Amino acid sequence: MKTNSISDPKVFGYWAYLAIENHFQKTIKHETDVIKDKDPEALHQMRVGMRRLRTAITGFERAIVLPKVARPDKIGKIARKLGKLRDLDVLLDTLENQYLPTLPTSEQKTLKKVLATLHKHRQNSLEIVQETLHDKPYQTLKKGLQDWLEEPKYGSFAQLSILDILPNLLLPIVSQLLLHPAWPVGVKIENGEIEINLDMSPESVMDILSNPDEDLHDLRKQAKGVRYQMELFTEFYNSNYQDYIKDIKAIQGILGQIQDSFVLAEFLKNILKADLTVELPTLAQTMSSSRYELWQEWQKLQQHYLNPKTIKDLYKVILHPAIEVS
Repeated sequence: MKTNSISDPKVFGYWAYLAIENHFQKTIKHETDVIKDKDPEALHQMRVGMRRLRTAITGFERAIVLPKVARPDKIGKIARKLGKLRDLDVLLDTLENQYLPTLPTSEQKTLKKVLATLHKHRQNSLEIVQETLHDKPYQTLKKGLQDWLEEPKYGSFAQLSILDILPNLLLPIVSQLLLHPAWPVGVKIENGEIEINLDMSPESVMDILSNPDEDLHDLRKQAKGVRYQMELFTEFYNSNYQDYIKDIKAIQGILGQIQDSFVLAEFLKNILKADLTVELPTLAQTMSSSRYELWQEWQKLQQHYLNPKTIKDLYKVILHPAIEVS
């Protein structure tokens, strides 16, 4: 930490600097390996680093004064390009290692043709990422953050107690997550009573998931943002807080897998220009069964977080940071 940064760990600005420095360094650490396309894990880590960096800047925005070139939207624009390449890597890995070995020979031949097309898409996306990391916007962003870390500038909230400000930071975003319109999807609510059918048929589940409503997908994205924000402050809370983060991560993961399954199905349909159940019937059935199992996992979390007691307990945890800062 530089000499002109805040050195008192009791105040908000101290943790703002630490978070931005940490996630910035983790991001640029993988830059060379991403450009050289050495390891898909490097791309994953750089993408996550940029997302967490953007979250840190947003979460601590009242404690810091960053240059315009380091705004969250600038980071997000670059992260999305990394994300497109990462999504293709995930698709390739899923198809090649999870689904391909389980298919009959005839379907394997069909899927291998899809994989060849997918590899071409990946090469194009890789070239875009390589250009992005060499181009001026990314280099300017990196320079702006490096300059700020050398000579940090702070906002009016920087000297406030971190323990006093945490509830004001966390409660609004958690409340918005719990008020998301996806929570009642597939649930019967009448006169204040909540009824969740845990024995829905696969057909009923598919009717819900096939609905073009984007609520479940949007909840996944919001859960990811809340999780990243909460993870900035794990030092200040006990294990109960960590348990809620694990739940939010599970929500993100389950809904993400459901969404990814539909994205994959649509991608295959567009490549094959035919109904998936005709060209790859075994794969289509496997994906359908997986969605049903994921929905059953989701319902357990849905039931838990539609329970008023769960929400009250979560609010109590956030309101009372449990660990003193020395």
